[in-house]
Amino acid sequence: MNAQFNPLDPIDLALLHLMQEGLPLVPRPYAALAEELDCSEELLAERLTFLHESNQLRRSGLIIRHRPLGFKANAMVVWNLPNEQLQEIAEKLAVQPCVTLCYERPRRLPDWPYNLFTMIHGRSKEQVHEQLSEILERLELQHIEHDLLFSETCYKQCGGRYLQKKKKNQKKETVKGVAVNG
Repeated sequence: MNAQFNPLDPIDLALLHLMQEGLPLVPRPYAALAEELDCSEELLAERLTFLHESNQLRRSGLIIRHRPLGFKANAMVVWNLPNEQLQEIAEKLAVQPCVTLCYERPRRLPDWPYNLFTMIHGRSKEQVHEQLSEILERLELQHIEHDLLFSETCYKQCGGRYLQKKKKNQKKETVKGVAVNG
């Protein structure tokens, strides 16, 4: 991959700012974005495709605020997996219906031996314990060192932030009908 920096087209930069803030909760979110950018949905789709293919926008996804939906027991299951089994077991854990996140992190020895993290949400701590027990049995992982860490406090949930927020009093210029930082 070329490490050379290529500045973004103004419409792409404006689109990335909007995507970073999240899709609007309307029946046609991409139409709403296109309207805000003063462009067609077709152009918006082309620019999103370009941003994805050029690795400027690698992924988009949902952030579900699970507590208002009744999922009050949230636990990170940390696993100390043998390195040679990590990929295989992680793939099996990632497809479990109750697992919402699954990612590898380096061990921090001697105090932190865990190298895989999975998140389970439940309506109660008992439900989370049951879900973990079912996973352990179904995947035959009872022999693997793990720990269940329940969340005590919910802090702000948001996606990645890579661009500085536009300041409220910042002058806007229009390029081809698209508002950009001025």
